[in-house]
Amino acid sequence: MTTQDYSTLKAELAALTTEAFRPELAEIDQLPTLDIARIMNGEDATVPGAVGARLPLIAAAIDATAARMARGGRLIYAGAGTAGRLGVLDASECPPTFNTDPSEVLGLIAGGPSAMVEAVEGAEDSAELAAADLEKLGLTADDTVVGVSASGRTPYAIGAVEHARAAGALTIGLSCNADSPLAAAAEHGIEIVTGPELLTGSTRLKAGTAQKMVLNMISTITMIRLGKTYGNLMVDVRASNDKLQARSRRIVSLATDAPDAEIERALTAADGEVKTAILMILAGVDAASAERRLAESRGHLRAALTAGQ
Repeated sequence: MTTQDYSTLKAELAALTTEAFRPELAEIDQLPTLDIARIMNGEDATVPGAVGARLPLIAAAIDATAARMARGGRLIYAGAGTAGRLGVLDASECPPTFNTDPSEVLGLIAGGPSAMVEAVEGAEDSAELAAADLEKLGLTADDTVVGVSASGRTPYAIGAVEHARAAGALTIGLSCNADSPLAAAAEHGIEIVTGPELLTGSTRLKAGTAQKMVLNMISTITMIRLGKTYGNLMVDVRASNDKLQARSRRIVSLATDAPDAEIERALTAADGEVKTAILMILAGVDAASAERRLAESRGHLRAALTAGQ
């Protein structure tokens, strides 16, 4: 990096709220551990309010995402560093929670999978790398791409959004600074202004917490809109281990209030599919009929129940 490039970057960072220095915390390393913990906890408590201030924008982005996914589109997160890791984390939680195919919700991180555990030099500075990563996925107009960057200036995240928008995909830009290039590049710009960090520029803190909260909303509420839940029950949960098998039985019990023996019979006949088992019990139908009704209702359990009335 040349001296001129460094000066330009330094000026850009100095203008970002997330990079601001807080003189009142300059002696924080001299404080007792409990005092530092209290300060940090107080900082974290401000994040929900910052997210709350953007709820209408978040809701609009979610509705647009759900509409695309209902047509067979995918939800794709793209970011670098902490932001990229948060996207990968959220994507990886969708298959066990909502029984989605791993190809339906994806997380792209600058530098590839190895960047999850170690920095990949220069990867976040490449908009071209983001475009190439999306090209590999065969992006379509039904897909949604969410660029995630605390600073809102990360080339990888901006490049992903710009490439996706040019391809006709829905684009969301999630940043933690006002008037960010990322939000400006996206159809849905969401700026959660969390302010300066406890440690100067450490955006894995408040900014990371805010990003995690918004990504939770995007994936969870989208799945609710797609019929992946019944009330607040995870009826599409994938029972891939003992804990989830026990949870599956409990979900069927909460939804139907049926005796344990009836629940076991239904789950066995439904090959472990919670949603099918619930419909069998509540509608008094066999597994094949339940599966057919769910297919006709595009997986919406409430609609499948109503259809038989």
